[in-house]
Amino acid sequence: MNFRELATRALLAGLAAGLVFSALTLPWGTHLILKAEVYEEALPADHDHAGDDHHGHEEWAPQGGLERNLYTVLSAVLMGMGYGLVLAGLMALAGAGGLRQGLLWGLGGYLSAWLLPALGLPPELPGMQAADLFARQSWWLFTAIASAGGLALLFRARAWGWRLAGAALLLLPHLVGAPQPPVHAGAVPEDLVHRFWVASAVTNLAFWLTLGAVTGHLLRQHTPAPRPA
Repeated sequence: MNFRELATRALLAGLAAGLVFSALTLPWGTHLILKAEVYEEALPADHDHAGDDHHGHEEWAPQGGLERNLYTVLSAVLMGMGYGLVLAGLMALAGAGGLRQGLLWGLGGYLSAWLLPALGLPPELPGMQAADLFARQSWWLFTAIASAGGLALLFRARAWGWRLAGAALLLLPHLVGAPQPPVHAGAVPEDLVHRFWVASAVTNLAFWLTLGAVTGHLLRQHTPAPRPA
């Protein structure tokens, strides 16, 4: 399979995963975000939000309704295509293909890119306090790479020494600790925060399983049939 064929299959898988993610997020996650924005707007005008722009101009944001929904779908599809290229490349290098292997690789992506990082940096709603943006992004990247490497060693290495190293890699980011805000108090009720965490966990799981399943199917579909003896 050449690069163009691999990229085409990866982009198709990313499109499918992005659409599934959008179909779940729009009626569920977006609804919770809109609720949280009501609490955020009720905060005092001089309230210090992490990551606010202090240069005297407002940041652009899409209008509510159709425009906001379209940007949500677009961002989900682009995210799916980006992750799809990475996942398809890794699966091709490992010689993986088929629905079962695709689901397993998708589950690995979910653990590496969402669930394990979310243990330290839970998904955030408007009105919640957060640590410095660069610090959060750096810790997420470190955790995602360490988690992916740890899972690969844990489940693909044969020697127990390498498997132990994989387990250590999984634990390392959490021993270092995720960056935390100075105070944890926020305007959003805890019940809403919990519901958003659940919604994010489910929608991201569906995203990654779809991405893995479609990628695995498309890669296996391309595998030539064995020649008869």
